Amino acid sequence: MNTVRKPAVAGTFYPADPDELRGMLQGYMREASPPEAAPRAMILPHAGYIYSGPVAASGYSCLQKHSDAFSRVVLLGPAHRVPFRGIAAPSSAKFMTPLGAVAIDQDAVERLLALPQVHVLDEAHRMEHSLEVHLPFLQVSLGKFTLVPLVVGEAGAKEVCEVIEALTREAGTLVIVSSDLSHYHDYATARRLDAATTRTIEALDFDSLGYDQACGRNPVSGLLLYARRHGLSVTTLDLRNSGDTAGPHDQVVGYGAYAFSGCPHGLHACRAGPPARDCLQFDQARS
Repeated sequence: MNTVRKPAVAGTFYPADPDELRGMLQGYMREASPPEAAPRAMILPHAGYIYSGPVAASGYSCLQKHSDAFSRVVLLGPAHRVPFRGIAAPSSAKFMTPLGAVAIDQDAVERLLALPQVHVLDEAHRMEHSLEVHLPFLQVSLGKFTLVPLVVGEAGAKEVCEVIEALTREAGTLVIVSSDLSHYHDYATARRLDAATTRTIEALDFDSLGYDQACGRNPVSGLLLYARRHGLSVTTLDLRNSGDTAGPHDQVVGYGAYAFSGCPHGLHACRAGPPARDCLQFDQARS
């Protein structure tokens, strides 16, 4: 068993120096305009910080005011490197970042392994950036918390929904879904496509989200289904792309920040849905 998962993209996607990293995150969050209400779940991007950090901060900045409300984070992101069927949990007891260790809620992971779509696959976690880049944001905004990190491979919305339902029955749980939006279109095309994707997310239209709209299509679809079943509403906090933050306009990657709020009610059972497709990355720091 691997007891500690070491950071894979520190020094590339974000600074490896703890003081530099903390200062960068605090700067992003100072510039953000957070909503007043505490979210129950969020969709946030996972690119290199110079590209998507300001957009992610639009969501994480609101957690600083509500840090006492959350003791556990369920973090779901897409698989970029390892193709597999289902949802991958780690065997690790801790995930490390330059800011220190984050403890895994191993009891919660053990309970999830009773679901047929969830299995331990450390290789899916070892080099995956879609979860890792969120951890320093969470460490700065929440402080102490436990983590349930899940890489989502070929899994349908109902399979992801079932996992979220299993973990949100307990108070103090925040769900973060990691996803970028469109990839490598020109600036104007990306703006149009990402606006359409935002309308799909706001409508909780879980079964029409396309793979070309969001690399995290599978976990996003599962969260949208969960929100529809449990009476959550969604607010768009930010919508930009790499051309707005740090890159050229000829080929951009889109980023959105979305907050889900409301009181869940009426738990429903979820069953398996359609398969997914992995997202091929060309410029990993932007996506």
